[in-house]
Amino acid sequence: MHRVQRVPATETQGRIHTSTATVALMPEADPVEVDIEDKDLRIDVFRASGPGGQSVNTTDSAVRITHLPTSLIVICQDEKSQHKNKAKAMTVLRSRLYEMKRKEQADKDAAMRQDQVGTGDRSERIRTYNYPQGRITDHRIGVTLYSLDKILQGELDELLDHCATNFEAKALEQLDES
Repeated sequence: MHRVQRVPATETQGRIHTSTATVALMPEADPVEVDIEDKDLRIDVFRASGPGGQSVNTTDSAVRITHLPTSLIVICQDEKSQHKNKAKAMTVLRSRLYEMKRKEQADKDAAMRQDQVGTGDRSERIRTYNYPQGRITDHRIGVTLYSLDKILQGELDELLDHCATNFEAKALEQLDES
C-alpha cells in the first residue's frame, strides 16, 4: 500500500487529500502444458451400452481411459470404431487435465498476489509520499527522507541504501537465530 498526501490544484482551502494504491509485482505466468505418459493411463475397452444398432452391442468399441495420477476417468462410446473412441477420449482427457493445471496455476497466482497486496487496509502501508512537506516515509524500515522531488525524479540511491541496510540487518538476525 502506497499512500500519497497532496494538496490538489483544485483545492481552494488548502486541505490535504490522501490517495492510496496497492501494487503487486508478479512474475510472468508460465504456460500450462499437459504431458500424458502411457504409463499413467489405464485403458479399458468394453461393449457400448444403449439402444442397439449395427453391432453396437456386439463389439468392444467403447473406451474408458483412467489417468492414474489424478484418478480422472473419461469414457467414450460415440463411434463404432474403438480407435475413434480412444482418440476422442484422449482429447477430452487432455482438455480436462489442461483445465485442472490451469486452475491450479491461477490459484497459485492468486495466493501470491494476495500475499503481496494484503487486505489493502491503510495500516498495511509501505510508503507515504507527502507533497506539502516534501517528505517520503518508508514504514517498513522506519526511514523518513525530505527529498521527495529527487526521489520522484529517479534519484533512488539514498532510499535504496536504507532499504539494503535494513535487508542486510534482518538477514543477519535470521542467521543468528538459526
